[in-house]
Amino acid sequence: MNKNTPLNSGMAPGMKIEVAIIGAGTSGLYSAYRLTEHKKYTADQVQIFDMSERLGGRLESVIMPGMNFWGELGGMRYLTSQEIVTTLIEGYPVSEPDLSKRTPVLKDKMTPVDFPMGNPAELLFYLRKQHFKQDAWNIAQRYGEKLQTRYYLNEDDHGFSSDQLFNKIIYEVLTADPWFVGNYSDKVSKGPSQYDFSFMLTSRDWDEVKPKLTYHFKGSPYDGRKVNDLGFWNLIKDQVSQEGYSFLANAGGYYSNTINWNAAEAFPYMVGDFSENITYKTIDEGYDSIAYALANQYMGHDGACIWSENKLLTFTRDHAEKGYRYELTFLNLKTNKRWKAYANTLILAMPRKSLELLDQDNFFFNVNENTVLDKNIRSIIMEPAFKILMGFKHPWWKQLGLDSGHSITDLPIRQCYYFGTDPVTDNSMLLGSYGDMETETFWKALSDDKVLFKVKAAKSASLNELKSLDHVQATQLMVDEVMSQLREVHGKMVAIPDPYVTYFRDWTDDPFGAGYHAWKAGVSVKDVMPYMRKPDANEQIHICGEAYSDQQGWVEGAFCEAEKMLQEHFGMKRPVWLSKGYYMGW
Repeated sequence: MNKNTPLNSGMAPGMKIEVAIIGAGTSGLYSAYRLTEHKKYTADQVQIFDMSERLGGRLESVIMPGMNFWGELGGMRYLTSQEIVTTLIEGYPVSEPDLSKRTPVLKDKMTPVDFPMGNPAELLFYLRKQHFKQDAWNIAQRYGEKLQTRYYLNEDDHGFSSDQLFNKIIYEVLTADPWFVGNYSDKVSKGPSQYDFSFMLTSRDWDEVKPKLTYHFKGSPYDGRKVNDLGFWNLIKDQVSQEGYSFLANAGGYYSNTINWNAAEAFPYMVGDFSENITYKTIDEGYDSIAYALANQYMGHDGACIWSENKLLTFTRDHAEKGYRYELTFLNLKTNKRWKAYANTLILAMPRKSLELLDQDNFFFNVNENTVLDKNIRSIIMEPAFKILMGFKHPWWKQLGLDSGHSITDLPIRQCYYFGTDPVTDNSMLLGSYGDMETETFWKALSDDKVLFKVKAAKSASLNELKSLDHVQATQLMVDEVMSQLREVHGKMVAIPDPYVTYFRDWTDDPFGAGYHAWKAGVSVKDVMPYMRKPDANEQIHICGEAYSDQQGWVEGAFCEAEKMLQEHFGMKRPVWLSKGYYMGW
């Protein structure tokens, strides 16, 4: 797997091209790959621009000194039900029924591996200062008991795990709507146990259900309202009380899942992505390999170029060269010089914050002239997220029987993932905190401190090598706080040493503004998604990416939006490797 993709940090004043792709994340790279691989354009007519010195956007895999495996600072896994990302990584079946033989789509070989979620019998919960194992609910249920926690849940909700309680809420809201029961009652069921629920709705089914589903609970302030118009927090509180909401927000591991985002969009997300029977995979060479593989495929064509460290400032149609629709003004960050290029089509493969950092007074974004675009850009919530990787001289967690997966707490670290151990050096990596949403301000006060963590030599990790990572170290104050919380979560059964190196990434920093995104309540998602792919019928300007997809937080969302954009507005045919029945959403 080649991750030395050549990037050009120079300038080409006066460049004239057909398609300018702004953003070298997954949707931008996928667009360039498809447009050039399938001969829609020659590669010299499709150019990619990014203000970063690297590619991949919010995918970033790193190898820490003294270890020979990858850690993930951004996106880190995929679901095998996500057909585009799965096929690009694994290839597509040669023939039915033998699905094991697969034909590669991309030249770079990627090695799919299971993303280990660990053993629930060993992984920890630490909630309201109470320790228990993650299978504690299932064990209690097996004996006809209800697990005693420090949450004062409604009697009907007592004994449910967070996953089970999410399922119960969704099941009860669905089956309370006579329209849903009349059309889809055969797609949901309740098991022999009160804790078991099954959802067999396809993505296409959900797209039928989401705009129409109505909330039917007499006495509720939301009775008769469309679920699409309700916030998920509002709905959860109404179903299981504020205390039940606190339990779900804490035990679920992600505050971002339970914020007041669009409740209708939350339903398939929760039963599809965070239910118990999901299989995750990743790439042995690092999850950002998918970005490099796409970039390398594009770069294999004559004239292809990824212009790094070039920031788009604005674009105009008033001063464009003859035969070209738009004039683009870039700032070359290495020289601090501005230069201009000309293009007929723009693909803004960018999340909300990046769009908002562009010139908001130009003809396209001007809020006085284009109120609809402004409203739709703001139709999603930017969800802050950060990660801190920590390198230890030995895997201290193995003394507790922990090998992989994550432990969950209501402390501000929220989750820690046991990423792996180098078999030669014994150096080990832990994702020390996966913070999101309301923990942001807690950590921001620590990450802004001036004193950075001092790296320490370790086996096969020299001080010189480690000091080259000084610029990405967390602050000493942050490391001290993370270590204090890790020791509290894991109890006194194991002595936890200090790390020898860290790697900190805050995705709220510009130009990303967020780790992932969520639709606001009341937004007509089925209208906004296609709108964003071509916001103005009179302009050749397109917006695509994870942010305005129905698979927010996933690479597949970025791919689906790019693919639909290419088919709808570039006249491209569905790729042969994508099965005819695969549904990509609105």
